[in-house]
Amino acid sequence: MSSVINVITRNQSLVCPLVPFDPSKDKVVSLDLTDNNRELTEDIVSDTEIFSRYIDQKRSMEGAAYLVGGYNEHRMVYSRSQLFLSGTDGIDEPRCIHLGIDIWGDAGTPVFAPLGGTIHSFAFNNHFGDYGATIVLSHQLEGTSFYTLYGHLSLHDLNMLSAGQYISAGSPLAHFGLPAENGHWPPHLHFQLIENIGVSLGDYPGVCRASEREKYLANSPDPSLLINFK
Repeated sequence: MSSVINVITRNQSLVCPLVPFDPSKDKVVSLDLTDNNRELTEDIVSDTEIFSRYIDQKRSMEGAAYLVGGYNEHRMVYSRSQLFLSGTDGIDEPRCIHLGIDIWGDAGTPVFAPLGGTIHSFAFNNHFGDYGATIVLSHQLEGTSFYTLYGHLSLHDLNMLSAGQYISAGSPLAHFGLPAENGHWPPHLHFQLIENIGVSLGDYPGVCRASEREKYLANSPDPSLLINFK
């Protein structure tokens, strides 16, 4: 287990809900975006509007407030964007391993800081299939530094931010963005834990190549402890 996960585990009582959730009435259902999900065809994932309807219908049928999942998932949906098909390093291998957890819900859903931290950076990654509006928070617990990344947000949420700004645990941070501002995906939050962000600003890979899976998973451990659906 990584040192960051150990620290978060010891401080679990400090973790605030990431999104609004009432365990007495709200339901969360897993969403599988691997090849095992035979419902998902290329026609669905290649068209943002149709893909969004699929997500909405799935939530409605399940009576779910959110569809959740995706950590370390080998996904077929990234074929919809050239962004994932090749790199600038000349290696001909697509990126397909998801490094965070996705929470699929209504556009405009509030996002809260699960732990106190400062604004590390933010950006509008405006490419088809990218994060769209993105925020990165920097945290310290017991002298251990780490980062959380929030992708596919509302562009308006970036307007009042400044690097170094402190955000208290449980404070409003952002909202799920519409497709036009979230990289042209169905509304959702990409949430990722990062141990060492290096020189990245307002961005960090949320999907890696299968050949680099272990390296990236080691730096982006499972962020489930910071979601707090209870």
